[in-house]
Amino acid sequence: MFTGLKIALLQLLPAKSPAENLQKGLDACRKAKEQGADIALFPEMWSTGYHIPESASSSEALALSPDSGFVTAFAELASSLNMAIGITFLEAWEPLPRNTLCLFDRYGHKVLTYAKVHTCDFGAECRLTAGEDFYVAELNTEKGSVKIGAMICYDREFPESARILMLKGAEVILVPNACPMEINRLAQLRARAFENMVGIATVNYPLGQPDCNGHSTAFDGIAYRPSEPGSRDTLIVEAGEQEGIYMADFPLEELRLYRQREVHGNAYRHPRKYQLLVSEQIAEPFIRQDYRK
Repeated sequence: MFTGLKIALLQLLPAKSPAENLQKGLDACRKAKEQGADIALFPEMWSTGYHIPESASSSEALALSPDSGFVTAFAELASSLNMAIGITFLEAWEPLPRNTLCLFDRYGHKVLTYAKVHTCDFGAECRLTAGEDFYVAELNTEKGSVKIGAMICYDREFPESARILMLKGAEVILVPNACPMEINRLAQLRARAFENMVGIATVNYPLGQPDCNGHSTAFDGIAYRPSEPGSRDTLIVEAGEQEGIYMADFPLEELRLYRQREVHGNAYRHPRKYQLLVSEQIAEPFIRQDYRK
């Protein structure tokens, strides 16, 4: 029986350079392992501290290949620690860099690469290439295997992101983040967990990082327990504003049993009636000049 999946939410302030972020990140992963983590997860675009230069040449200079020393250092550490690591970085890509997460398993093997699909084209992310799809990987841990999906920050605001991951089999979704986590954004995450019966682990930057305020969260997606009357809060942990490592312990075996009996997820959907959802037509009041397909 899977006794619990422990995800370390690395709510860290970035340093002044990728080299310093590398060292700080490696140190944080070691501390996470000491606390019993099965997965250590970074906030969005850790390599640059979510800094996107205005010039293309500056972005290219900061962008990293998945085979770069920065990224492979976390693969090597994952193997050394026997712990999965989800590292985020500005990825070198043509024609523009991408906002990317690579998940390495406890053997140091890359099992998932995800680039943010819903780039914030109304802001600095208009200078990035958007990802094309959502992915789910089977992650081997010391306690057993778990199906892991990923989305990044603004992806959270589109129900389709988590829905597709659920349909692809995700049991837990990793969500690197870099924005103010206020009541409505937290409600989105709670809703994504509830409606898809999935666990969701979100890591934000702490207060001190521009436009961020901590409040990394984890929701287990289990709204009802046979032993308890009514519904329950699915929140496992909510960090404060300060820097730190916050542990989320997902009751995975209970979640799997819950998914077998409850009514959400893909149990009672009617996809043939949802054709409008895949229409690319956009009408007022939603037309935006900076929208990119």
